[in-house]
Amino acid sequence: MLSDALKKSIQEAYRQFLGLHDLKPRYGQKMMIAQIARTLGNIESNEKGERSSDNHICLIEAGTGTGKTMAYLISAIPIAKAQGKSLVISTATVALQEQLLHKDLPEASRLMAEPVRYILAKGRGRYFCVSQAEKLLEGQGELGQMALYEDEIAQRMEPDAVAYYSELMDRFASGSWDGDRDSLAVELEEEVWQPLTSDHTRCTNRRCSNFSVCPFFKSRDSLDKADVVVANHDLVLADLSLGGGAILPDPAQTIYVFDEAHHLSAKTTGHFAYSLRVRSTERWLKTMSRQLEHMIDECDSQPVLQQYIERMEPAKAEMISSLDQLQMSLRLMLLEGDERPKDRFRFPKGVLPESLTVPAAGIAAAAEKWMLKAEQIVDLFKEALDGGIPEIDKGVAERWYPRMGQMWARSQSIFWLARSYAVADVEGIAPTARWINLIESTDGIDFECRSSPVTAADTLEEHLWKPAYGAVLTSATLTALGQFTRLIDDLGLPPTVACEQLPSPFNYAQAACLKVPKMLADPGKPEDHTQEVSAFLNDCLQKATATLVLFSSWRQMLTIRDQLDDKIRDHVLIQGDLTKNEIIKTHKSVIDEGKPSIIFGLASFAEGVDLPGDYLTEVIITKLPFGVPDDPVDATMAEWIEQRGGNAFMEWTVPEASIRLTQAAGRLLRTEQDSGHIILLDRRVVTRRYGRQLLDALPPFRREIE
Repeated sequence: MLSDALKKSIQEAYRQFLGLHDLKPRYGQKMMIAQIARTLGNIESNEKGERSSDNHICLIEAGTGTGKTMAYLISAIPIAKAQGKSLVISTATVALQEQLLHKDLPEASRLMAEPVRYILAKGRGRYFCVSQAEKLLEGQGELGQMALYEDEIAQRMEPDAVAYYSELMDRFASGSWDGDRDSLAVELEEEVWQPLTSDHTRCTNRRCSNFSVCPFFKSRDSLDKADVVVANHDLVLADLSLGGGAILPDPAQTIYVFDEAHHLSAKTTGHFAYSLRVRSTERWLKTMSRQLEHMIDECDSQPVLQQYIERMEPAKAEMISSLDQLQMSLRLMLLEGDERPKDRFRFPKGVLPESLTVPAAGIAAAAEKWMLKAEQIVDLFKEALDGGIPEIDKGVAERWYPRMGQMWARSQSIFWLARSYAVADVEGIAPTARWINLIESTDGIDFECRSSPVTAADTLEEHLWKPAYGAVLTSATLTALGQFTRLIDDLGLPPTVACEQLPSPFNYAQAACLKVPKMLADPGKPEDHTQEVSAFLNDCLQKATATLVLFSSWRQMLTIRDQLDDKIRDHVLIQGDLTKNEIIKTHKSVIDEGKPSIIFGLASFAEGVDLPGDYLTEVIITKLPFGVPDDPVDATMAEWIEQRGGNAFMEWTVPEASIRLTQAAGRLLRTEQDSGHIILLDRRVVTRRYGRQLLDALPPFRREIE
């Protein structure tokens, strides 16, 4: 039970917060604090501190202006500290992480009876690897990395790159740079940064000669001492995929707060999606023999190593043979017929024919054998690094350990995809989406085999909700059509999970108007709709001051951009010409100068864009944000719903569109002082049966429907 002392602590922190800002209590914020305190404070534990009760999770939809960040910090921090648990706050965007670290957490810490230690957690990929940089600069200018596909192997470094890498090494050695990618003044392109970092398959940890100065492990030491860890959804999922507690604190000893929780499902399915390019993988396998021979030579033909590699050869031959068989079957299926797909073929219901499952099973079996031997070699080099195999020089072991680790990781990737293709889905559970992308390469077509779960439910239930001590999921948009059902099913949450939909402090009817003008074209006819939208915008944007125009397709956006009057086009900032951050920065600067600015953007601008006050007074949504009809994951999910007797459009497509529409409309009002109007150029909210549901799920804006 929540103790009286904890209640008083939380209440006192909230009173101080209101007093410091001269605020009156917000009903929604008070409700959120109370719900979190009830959920987390009533978790029962055994003598070992392990959770011994259910009902340890709550869902809270809190609209913009509720003050949800301070609500969960004020309530969750004291409870986590009292119960001796780590508090992990996971977000979907860098912007919210920065807000937490530089604004909200410092303030929340000052409100607490005891100091609060907090830190930002990042994966290895954000930190400089000294050993990788040394190898890179000592390796005759070669990028000592193994590309995912053989035809993508990086070329010889240019002299400018060598000079820049040397400069970074000097700055790190002198202490003027801490090795964190995000603390660099210049934003590096991924291909420039990637050779300078590492991952868990290549990192030798404490065996590394540079371990004592490693930026990643220094950050890990700080993380272990923190009360609050700020992470992102990807890092939480990466930790879970490694068994939990590998990067972040142990889930059983952790209370999670998932802010922007509506992203969690898509992040999870993406994290457990697999791919394999058939021809490129075969080429990669053929190059392995040369690399392994070179490795044996450097290790003076160490007998155990020689034995492992000899046993890998038959597995490699089996993989190549099965890949040949798979490629032949795919060629017959996709290239020899009369109706060749342009760039993608999806397997209905995720079911593959026997002509593909048989070679896939062969690849999986051989990849598993190869993978196990690769792991044994990795372990052998670990032992050599510890001095347990004097016949293998430590320097040689340190050089080959990361390379072998990357080979091992690649073989795992091959195995996971092949197994996904070889093993049929269990009847009665959500299927796996499976499809083939046709990739044009210099020597012909390559087949990219892809698979992805259509729902995150089973994965999250098993690896997150069951082991976690407690969890809070919050966002401005958790409900679909006003219900939590879709999210609960999608995330595999228990049906008894506590749900709270909090009222917003905004006076929507007074602050904003939703307009649906009379449109003649059906959005289902893209060309007609584009021409009508173009004519509307050429008229409407003549008097625009601070406008965001949201499109559903690149084609429509670019076509309309080209058809704008010159004097309007001069004020347009369009996605793709600049980065998102640069567009926002430029837009604000132009508005500050008293000039008009118009942003043209796609889905990424429909959420996470914060333009309060005069920075945004008009949002124009050109089309209802239905998902792409040929998306393989959505299409497979739709088939599964129909197979069970449901209506995929009403159960899946419309609820998803409702969430996206609410997010898009939510760009307008960011503070209680904001005002403006939203224009929806899609009459289906009036002419279709589902239209009323979409409108009613939006905040209660004043409506003007022609």
